[in-house]
Amino acid sequence: MYSHGSESLIKQAREIQESELQKFYNRLVKLLEGKEHGHETVDSLQRLHLILSATKYTRTLPPELQKKLVTLLFSPVEQLQVLSSAVLRETLPSPGQAEIYKQDSIGQINSHAAALLLSQAESRDDLSAFCGQLLRSLENRSSEGPTYSFAHTLPIVNTILTHSPQSLTEDNITLLSKRLVDWLRYASTTQGGGAPSGGFFTGSRSRQPLPIAELDGTVSGDFFTVLCVGQVFTEDQWMNVYSFSMLRHWLLTFHSVSGGIITDTASKFQLSLSLSHSFSNDDRSEIDGSVVSMVSATSSSSRLLSPKERLREKAFQYCQRLIEQSDRKAQRRTDSDLQKACLVEAVCILDFVCVEDAPFVYRVFPCIKALFGRLNSDLSFARVLLPVAQFYLNHGEMAAVDCDCVWNLVLGRFPAELYNDPFLAHELLRFLRLNLEDVQLRVPQYIRNFPNFLKFLAWDSPAVVDDFVDLLPSFVTPATALELLHSLLDLPCLSATLLLQLSMCSRSTFLPISDSGGRSLALMDAFRNPAYRGLFLFLLRNEAGSGDTIDRLSTLLELLSEAADWSRVIQCAQTVPILLHIFFNTVVTVADKKLLGQVILVLLERSSLLLNIPKYITEIHRVFSLQLTSLCKLHPSLVMDQSNELLEFAGATSNVYSKQEMYTHVVLVLGEYLSVSYDARCSVKLITSCFETLEAVLFEITSSAPPPGASCPAPRVITTLISALAKLASRSHDLIPRVSLFLSKLKKVSSGGSVSWCDDEEDLASIVTLGEELCALLKTPGVAQSVLNPPPHVTSPQWHQDTNVAMPLQLRALTTLMQGHTSRSQKTPTSPSPHTSM
Repeated sequence: MYSHGSESLIKQAREIQESELQKFYNRLVKLLEGKEHGHETVDSLQRLHLILSATKYTRTLPPELQKKLVTLLFSPVEQLQVLSSAVLRETLPSPGQAEIYKQDSIGQINSHAAALLLSQAESRDDLSAFCGQLLRSLENRSSEGPTYSFAHTLPIVNTILTHSPQSLTEDNITLLSKRLVDWLRYASTTQGGGAPSGGFFTGSRSRQPLPIAELDGTVSGDFFTVLCVGQVFTEDQWMNVYSFSMLRHWLLTFHSVSGGIITDTASKFQLSLSLSHSFSNDDRSEIDGSVVSMVSATSSSSRLLSPKERLREKAFQYCQRLIEQSDRKAQRRTDSDLQKACLVEAVCILDFVCVEDAPFVYRVFPCIKALFGRLNSDLSFARVLLPVAQFYLNHGEMAAVDCDCVWNLVLGRFPAELYNDPFLAHELLRFLRLNLEDVQLRVPQYIRNFPNFLKFLAWDSPAVVDDFVDLLPSFVTPATALELLHSLLDLPCLSATLLLQLSMCSRSTFLPISDSGGRSLALMDAFRNPAYRGLFLFLLRNEAGSGDTIDRLSTLLELLSEAADWSRVIQCAQTVPILLHIFFNTVVTVADKKLLGQVILVLLERSSLLLNIPKYITEIHRVFSLQLTSLCKLHPSLVMDQSNELLEFAGATSNVYSKQEMYTHVVLVLGEYLSVSYDARCSVKLITSCFETLEAVLFEITSSAPPPGASCPAPRVITTLISALAKLASRSHDLIPRVSLFLSKLKKVSSGGSVSWCDDEEDLASIVTLGEELCALLKTPGVAQSVLNPPPHVTSPQWHQDTNVAMPLQLRALTTLMQGHTSRSQKTPTSPSPHTSM
């Protein structure tokens, strides 16, 4: 794990003697007393950190050294800040460390000192005290001391807000809300420092501060935001940026804090309407010493706002300005990306403001609607439009607007054209998961677009399969169940088709366009061929409802056989069995018996219509087998409803060799549930027909060798066929002589030695033994019927739970006796009794 040299250093650090350690402490104290700290100090601090971290015991440093290290936290050299913080983290907090809370210059605290305080705070009171000191330092005017330290304040507060929001008191919340208002709305509109005005006289008096600019290079005519640019930013401009970065977190965390003068909804509604017409007539900052607004008049309405409501108002104005600024053409690509990021944050903040204060909807919606109209034709803004869709989902009903255009874009065009964008896939699917109930209720296009969503899964299944575990049940309805089942089975085909489509459009290298001989792939030629175009277009459809599947599915599977070894197709195929289990677990809760019967027919049909990936076919057959028996156990009459199709499947000898798992379970449900006790429609004629079908298959596979290229049938197939024949014969006694004769012949043939249909002697012996047992049982038809067709109360007894029988009382009595015997045996003395010793 460690190199030899590292292990040697760790060993030395662990084995250092206390006397040597004290000498080292004293030498380090002398080094730290110097005015300058060179390489020797850095090396000593690194060694001290190794000594403290190499042992499992937490040490306590000498008070003088501890004090020096605390002071070193405020060193202008960041390396010394990091080392002192790392050393103090490995020690027990001392009373001297509490001096950090009492620092007159706590506003200058850096992130390393803050991280130390947060990690070693003993209680919430400590954090509250720290927050109080930190926030009170924000009240200092710039003339009272250096203000560059404010840059660390908001990140530290945001960290406390994340881990322990209860540490902030009501006064802290009010104070910070006021300061956020001040920084967001009243930051300087000129650049920091100064620029020479030119000419002969270029002294300090001729330096005039330049105004801030917009991203397109024009001079800004409004208040400062994060999308303003300049050569040098002032402190309050940096605080503007930090304030915006934590604004949404702050609003989300303390949205439920009570307070404020205006609480009546109607009053707030009238007030918000009045404020919407007074954007320029802003009020003066409530913090003493802050920048005055462009308009000196103070509106009487805004004086009524509590700090929390005032912060919402300023957040609305700030975000509205960001949306306006985003319409400017940025001169650099990084600025363009910044515009998109700020748009996402601005729309999310506006959405939350409207959730908290409903009257804001009428002020915000025109801005959001205009933003959507401006961006909806540019797919590069797809991730920006997801928060817009969230806004429409939350407030579209209240605003009484038509949202179909939004959903047609987000649920239709985005997945259809941007399925290969991993970030959009993650964010769109996350949006659907978080809003699943509202989307199902308010967005009729949602379920209809499930073929579109499956493109994300077909393209990058490992990354999104967790999302579809949550989303897939919402796609299952009586109207979509069959089409969805076919679509899940066709996912590997869809994956290959998406690769073909993308390669045709962008000439990318997602798949080999030609083989090693330079010849074009036949699949690519087929994709271009108009004769097959309809097959691929069906897979690429955006909406459901055009049909459950296609007639020429076998042709499509044959064309796509070349894609069976593509890595993306294989990894997609690996997720299908998981999704099928989720589908079947859901469909039984929404489907009636008629639909479940159609599902069984799909299982039988699609068992031979799958993309030729051997492991994929094996897994799908295993899932089909399990779900077939589950459906028939849940509704035994399904066997009677689909008896013709089941018998047709069971009568095909080829299925024994190509679909052993599936065939075994079809025979199993026929033998188990084709009985009058499960369905009164079951007749002797049907039982005889089923018997003859299974008997013919069993005779064929036991009287001839397997077809060329096929292996011997599994012993389980043969034993299941024999058991099914015996069960059917016990229900129609006229068939008993036939099954007895067949079993006796089977025994006679097997006694001669090895047979061509079974290559294992132990398996053959087991088959013969089962035949003998069934022959002996069928000699007494009444007993055979009771054993082979037991009633439900016999196969699933609950005597231990039935209070009407004596079994529960007997079990409780036996339990009590056993417990009493155990306790007495534990109390038996091991020493000899007094009588024995005498």
